[in-house]
Amino acid sequence: MESFTSGLISLEEAQAAMLAQLQPVRDRLSVPLADAVGRITALPVTSPVDVPPFDNSAMDGYAVRLADIQSSRPLKVAGKAFAGAPFTGEWPAGSVVRIMTGAPVPAGCDAVVMQEETREAEDGILINAPVKAGQNIRLVGEDIRRDQPVLEAGVRLGTAELPLLASLGIAEVSVLRKLRVAVFSTGDELQPVGQPLAAGQIYDTNRFTVSLMLRKLGCEVIDLGIIRDDPQALRVAFTEADRQADVVISTGGVSVGEADFTKTMLDELGVISFWKLAIKPGKPFAFGRLASSWFCGLPGNPVSATVTFYQLVQPLLAALTGQRASPLPPRLRARAATRLKKSPGRLDFQRGVMSRGADGELEVRSTGHQGSHVFSSFTAANCFIVLERERGAVEPGEWVEIEPFNALLEG
Repeated sequence: MESFTSGLISLEEAQAAMLAQLQPVRDRLSVPLADAVGRITALPVTSPVDVPPFDNSAMDGYAVRLADIQSSRPLKVAGKAFAGAPFTGEWPAGSVVRIMTGAPVPAGCDAVVMQEETREAEDGILINAPVKAGQNIRLVGEDIRRDQPVLEAGVRLGTAELPLLASLGIAEVSVLRKLRVAVFSTGDELQPVGQPLAAGQIYDTNRFTVSLMLRKLGCEVIDLGIIRDDPQALRVAFTEADRQADVVISTGGVSVGEADFTKTMLDELGVISFWKLAIKPGKPFAFGRLASSWFCGLPGNPVSATVTFYQLVQPLLAALTGQRASPLPPRLRARAATRLKKSPGRLDFQRGVMSRGADGELEVRSTGHQGSHVFSSFTAANCFIVLERERGAVEPGEWVEIEPFNALLEG
C-alpha cells in the first residue's frame, strides 16, 4: 500500500526545480524616482558625482592651519563659513575661520576644531585640545566617487535605495517592467466577497489574499474572477490568462477530488513539473508551464494558499524580476515555549510568536490551532515555526527553527 507521503517532493527540491527553469524579464523602462518604489533596477547604477562634492566640515567649530596654532596666543576670527555660503575673504596668518557643519573648508585648511575644544578670549579664541591634520574634515568623494557603482541590477528600490539616488542628483532610474500575473479561483462553492452566501457557499478569500500579496510585491494583477467547476470554463480561463500574463496563479482545484479539473487542463494545455509537496500546510501545490506563461496552482485552503505563495511563488516572482537577494528571511534558532503537535512525514510551517525570553534567548510559542482553514492565526503570528520533515512533536524547551515574517506578511 502506498504511504501518505510517497511521491511527495521536498520544498528544497521544488524551489530548485522552479528556479532552474526561470529567466528574468528583459523589458525595461525609465521612471521618475517618486514612481520607482518597489521597482527592480534593470541596469547597474553609477554615481554621476563625488559625495561629498567638496571638502567640508563635519563639525561646528573653527577651520585652522596647523602653522597658526603653534603658539599660545589667541587666534582672531577672520570670517565665517556656512553650508551654502562658503568663506571667500582673505584669510590672514594667525587667524581662524568660524565654520558650520557641512560648510566648504577654506583653501589651506588643515583641520577643523570643534567649538567645544575652544574658548573665547579677548582678542579671539584659544584652542584647548590637541589638533591633528585632517580632523573633522569630510574629504571630497570620501563616501562615493564619481562613476562608482552604487546599485547593482536586480535591486528592489525602497526607502534605503531611493534617497541614495536622490542624493546623487539622479532623477530617473531604469527598471524592469512589472510582472503581469493573472489570478483566478476555481470552485462552485465560492462567492465574491461582499455578496450574500447561499447554503454551502464560502467567500473567495484566497483570490483576494493572493491579489493583495501580488500588489505588495509590485506586480500588475489581472483578476479573472471565479471560474466554476466546468472543464470548458476552465479551458477558456487558462487560455485567456496565458495570453495576457507572465505568470498564471489559480487557487483551488489542485487536489484529487472528482471536480478538480485543473490537473486535467494543465495536461492538455501545458506541462506539469511537479504536483505534490512534502510540506504542511500546502501539499497540493502545482507548478508548470503553459504556452506563454508559468503556472502555479495553489491549494484551496486559505492558510495552505498563503504558505505556498510565501514559500514558493514569492521566490519565483523575485527570480523572474532578476532580484539578487532572496525575499525569504534567514531562519533562526529559538526555544519552544509551548508544546508543538506534529507527525513525521512533511515539513511543517506552523504559525508562531517569537520574542526574547528572560535569559535573552529567542523563544517561540504557537498561535494555537494550526488547521489549514484557521487564517486568523496569521494575525497573531510574526514568524513560521519550521519543523523538519521527519520530526515529531516538540516539547517545551526544545530548540526549533523559526523564519521571521518579511514585509509580505507584516502589517
